[in-house]
Amino acid sequence: MPWERTAIVFTVLLVYSISQVEGLEEKQDDDQCADLKNTTLKEYRQRRANLEVKYLLMTRENVNCPQMFQQKSLTTKTTHFNASRPTKVIIHGYRALGTKPLWVKELAQALLLAQDVNVLVVDWIYCASFAYNLVVESYKEVALQISVLINQLQNYGCKLQSFHLIGVSLGAHVAGFVGTLFEGKLGRITGLDPAGPLFKRADTYDRLDPSDAQFVEAIHTDTDYFGISIPVGHVDFYLNGGKDQAGCARSRFPSVYGYVICDHMRALLVYMSALDGSCPLVGIPCSTYEDFLKGNCVTCDVFQGACPHIGLSENSGINMSPLPTEQKMFLLTTSSAPFCAHHILVKLEVSSLDKRAEVEVTLKTEKLSTQLQLRLQTDTTVYRSVVAHPAALCEMDSIEMRNTGARLYRQGDIHVKSVCVSEVPCVRYRKPLCVNNFNVRRNALWSHDLVQVCDT
Repeated sequence: MPWERTAIVFTVLLVYSISQVEGLEEKQDDDQCADLKNTTLKEYRQRRANLEVKYLLMTRENVNCPQMFQQKSLTTKTTHFNASRPTKVIIHGYRALGTKPLWVKELAQALLLAQDVNVLVVDWIYCASFAYNLVVESYKEVALQISVLINQLQNYGCKLQSFHLIGVSLGAHVAGFVGTLFEGKLGRITGLDPAGPLFKRADTYDRLDPSDAQFVEAIHTDTDYFGISIPVGHVDFYLNGGKDQAGCARSRFPSVYGYVICDHMRALLVYMSALDGSCPLVGIPCSTYEDFLKGNCVTCDVFQGACPHIGLSENSGINMSPLPTEQKMFLLTTSSAPFCAHHILVKLEVSSLDKRAEVEVTLKTEKLSTQLQLRLQTDTTVYRSVVAHPAALCEMDSIEMRNTGARLYRQGDIHVKSVCVSEVPCVRYRKPLCVNNFNVRRNALWSHDLVQVCDT
């Protein structure tokens, strides 16, 4: 499909889907509090020639009441901006109908709860709306205006390395071009499902890439539609392979909104959930998602043992130097917040089979369970698979196994030499839990209790 046609489809689908969803934004109680503004098609046509970029400021002093912010704000005593604090810059993306993004305030508040920072929200809705291809034509001008403000803030004591730009969808490429203008001296850029249409084949100068900041990370959740599929950072987290997210509709018919937007916006929701650090969202380095699921990548030795994780830790927890570039990280998530799951490697070894068979393995922790279907072949005896379980391995109560499949063609009794479970990433001092030498009979459930103690 030509890229121009992709852009048109992108616009049409988003316009239709957003029009089906009622706004969820809470009403503003204080008239003195600033907010992003919606725009109409008429206003867009009138103002597009005059690029309009505005800024909102939120800090811990005004966490519920954003202030309008500009250079002259720094000369007044009423501003809450503090040059001695780090500064987070939130950049929204394409707005199909000119509506303000509903998530901005929530993201800013999550950042402020995690760290004492300045949060600047970039409002470029007037030039980010309606015709996607025209929006892409103007994103560098927006980046130029943001760079002017950052230059001004340097005059008041801000350091380039103290800036962290967080761009959503097209906003990620805006952040990337700001970084290009500062020759990669900004501290950090986070791209939340960076936009794919018109960028997948773009030169690194025109899109987010690792040279845009001292550390660049990206979270990919919709690489088959609106997100970019190629790695664009030092580390790139591909959630559930980067395509279909747990809990998002797989059909256009039950929910157009869910089908079109859910995967794309999951990166934002996961990032906000990760900010409080209540549960780790750890990525495992691997060349492909298929290899990851097959259990071929179970360590973080490439990072000297420290696995990168989503959140605000410096360099995502990477301690090595120099930093890697375009390193693909894979992780599994649940369908709802806080989205974190434990990666469990299941390794099954059976005696040679005369016929093909299907085995259902169930991991149980109290009322929680995870099922894995394995298709056994006559020419293979060892099988490995990584699954997402809601609880840690040390909290697992039991493992069950059933011999399933078509009655006329399936294997009779299956002799299991061993079934082992271990938590990924695997570490040398933790031995897997194994059960050895047993038979899984037809029409009978095999079960084994696991007695263990979590490390303190």
